[in-house]
Amino acid sequence: MQLTKRDRYADLLVWKNQENKKPLIIRGARQVGKTTLIKQFSKEYDYFIHLNLEKSKDASLFKQNLEASELIDILFLRNNINSKNIDNTLLFIDEIQEEPRAIAQLRYFYEDHPGLSIIGAGSLLEHKMKDISNFPVGRVEFLYLFPFNFREFLIANNKKILASAILDKDWKVSLHELALEWFNRYAIIGGMPEVVTNYAVTNQLSSLPRIYESIWTTYKEDILKYAKNTSQNRIIQFLVDTAPLYADQRIKFQNFGNSNYKSREVSEAFKQLNDAKIIQLIYPCTKVDFPIIPSLRKSPRLQFLDTGILNFCLSIQDQLIQLNDLSDAYRGAIIPHLITQELISKNTNAYQLPYFWVRDKKQSSAEVDLLIRINELLIPIEIKSGKKGTLKSLHEFIDLSEHPYAVRLYAGKYSVEEGKTKRGKTYKLLNLPYYLGLKLEEEITNFIKNNPF
Repeated sequence: MQLTKRDRYADLLVWKNQENKKPLIIRGARQVGKTTLIKQFSKEYDYFIHLNLEKSKDASLFKQNLEASELIDILFLRNNINSKNIDNTLLFIDEIQEEPRAIAQLRYFYEDHPGLSIIGAGSLLEHKMKDISNFPVGRVEFLYLFPFNFREFLIANNKKILASAILDKDWKVSLHELALEWFNRYAIIGGMPEVVTNYAVTNQLSSLPRIYESIWTTYKEDILKYAKNTSQNRIIQFLVDTAPLYADQRIKFQNFGNSNYKSREVSEAFKQLNDAKIIQLIYPCTKVDFPIIPSLRKSPRLQFLDTGILNFCLSIQDQLIQLNDLSDAYRGAIIPHLITQELISKNTNAYQLPYFWVRDKKQSSAEVDLLIRINELLIPIEIKSGKKGTLKSLHEFIDLSEHPYAVRLYAGKYSVEEGKTKRGKTYKLLNLPYYLGLKLEEEITNFIKNNPF
């Protein structure tokens, strides 16, 4: 089976063709496809050197405190590569987080041998970076990798023509129904590369639970390595086991999951999970105008790395298969969770979590699923299947905002309509099908351009 070419491949090509390019570190959780991507990308070079710092032989190279030139000489001799070919050689340092001295050495590779293309990859880097006193700030670049987005999921399942038709906005009835059908599959299966590849080959869900179990067990074992003490180890284990029940919900740290744990204990444990990108905290914003300022004192929302893993943890995949519209699946949490996952996956060189909106007023329960900044405007986005007249929270945002734009993601077709809030303010509503989540910014930009106020 031919490997799916990830969207980040194009970013790697741009990096390769830069003059005086810096070493590149691919960041992301375990098993999101970092090693596979770089091995695939290595075909762009005549020569490829692959180190894995989980192997003692490779890690020992960086424990000898050798000069960068000595290290490169050793590597080229080991791999039978003439040093004259340095400009067409890719050095890949996998699991780079296992040896902090390898990360520090990147600075000297860049300064002394700028012609050599160097890529490092690692997970849990946030935990390691704060312990590296001589981290090569300004001497390296970052690129983030996440689970498959919907387009990559389609291509992996040999649906490249469908993926292209969606991007081309070919709004035929048959396209919409097929796109929604495949988006539902994506919502059930998720985007972990090993899971998606297995499904693409077998077209069976029955073989997937053992893969989810293996991935989730690896994550739990990994993060526990970074617990500060036995007490935090115990709390992290509790959070990992309990958090799926609160996915896409706002949480309180104090007594989380009906426990006796204090707010500070839970907050610190969640920070470890947040840094690992396994379970992240999405904070609300109370403003309706630019700039976005998160309200860190307000309750955050839980976001898992991958919706497929979340479904596995909740044991709801069998139930989801029977639904035509997943809008209401698991208290309506699955689709908003997946759309947020797709937005996060658009991070490339810098990392930014999205925000949602809550009304900063006592006795108000108004909450809008997502906020997206377009130029200097904050655009509210609701993710649901209801009619526009039921978008109560969206109306509250619009009444407070100076602009008249709002977006609904739902199981219906693309459309633009005019609505009116209970207070009488006229607004424009862009209705987008779920499967256009990746194109949110582009579609909203065009929507505003075509509907000036």
